[in-house]
Amino acid sequence: MPTASQLRSGKTHRDENFPVASWIIHPRHRALILAFYNFVRTADDIADHAELGDKDKLDWLDLFEAELLGQGDSQPEAVNLRQALAERSMPPQHALDVLKAFRMDVTKLRYETWDDVIDYCRYSAMPVGRFMLDVHGESTSTWIASDALCAGLQINNHLQDCAKDYKNLNRVYLPRDALAVSGASVEMLGAEKASPALLQCLHALAARTETLLDEGRPLAAGISDLRLGLEVAVIQMFADKIVTLLKERDPLSEKVHLKSLQLLGYSVAGITAEILRRSVRRKPVSNSAAGA
Repeated sequence: MPTASQLRSGKTHRDENFPVASWIIHPRHRALILAFYNFVRTADDIADHAELGDKDKLDWLDLFEAELLGQGDSQPEAVNLRQALAERSMPPQHALDVLKAFRMDVTKLRYETWDDVIDYCRYSAMPVGRFMLDVHGESTSTWIASDALCAGLQINNHLQDCAKDYKNLNRVYLPRDALAVSGASVEMLGAEKASPALLQCLHALAARTETLLDEGRPLAAGISDLRLGLEVAVIQMFADKIVTLLKERDPLSEKVHLKSLQLLGYSVAGITAEILRRSVRRKPVSNSAAGA
């Protein structure tokens, strides 16, 4: 039987807007995280495949779900994740949730409101953060901030790729009501440069996304695992810098991605800031200070 590996876009964890199983994460977690990533990446590539019909896409996604649940062994990404989860006695729910988002990608091409987009993020992005927290044994109390950060990351990506998604897939994540408020239309995404109305809409959505990222800011501090806390601090730094660009630039005609040297610099800055924050938080109070 053919495998979904043949449908991969060629994109890997090194091409994402955020680090995936980077050197910061403890080595004992990396195999599981990469198994999860490869499952999700392949399913995403199925949903976005330019030559597959909708029925074929949904059939592939159903097969992935079945094999993740133990009903077959033909798809390496599903089998590898199933085995990796079993070794840690973890349920497959987060991966199943992400598959719901990819089915939405096949069947839903437009979103009416901001809340509709957040509902999509509930399945496309939030399960990824929750999975990472579960892998590290973190409390579910961290999910609120994680959900906000992950939704912000997802919408950053939607704004960066808004023209490509429309031209290649006829898929638009920009809410129709937001477009209408600015006097913009979906068809404007096909231009080489954003019109003033569309640019106003994109910048307003970026500002709203910045608020989401602010809601996710407490996440790093709420994480017990030092390495994961550092990774989240780096991710937060990347997301903040990207949303700043999105508030100023036109993603139809300008580059809205961080360069390699910027990624390195922001990684160092994020790690340093989080180490200093944790150091200050745990610094013992001297007797003289306590008695003052």
